[in-house]
Amino acid sequence: MIQIHSISILAVEIALWAVLFIICGEFTDFGTAFYHSAVNYTSLGYGDFIMTPSWRLLGPLETANGTLLFGVSTAMIFGVMLWLIQTRFTDLKD
Repeated sequence: MIQIHSISILAVEIALWAVLFIICGEFTDFGTAFYHSAVNYTSLGYGDFIMTPSWRLLGPLETANGTLLFGVSTAMIFGVMLWLIQTRFTDLKD
């Protein structure tokens, strides 16, 4: 359940970046913008779509943002797992 929420939050943020790329005029359709955003966000970096020089810095910024949020999501998942384990096995503490 927690993983689904984390993945959906990441997908929403990728979509927000895609909308920003459309607003900036870099892409005309959402599918291409979302694909480019997902490639940047996950730091995959295919390079099959290149942004114009005036907006090119958004790619590395999105990559940094994605890397940080993947770390936050991972920390949240492990925090919840630790809490679940501790509450499940409280009888072992005594």
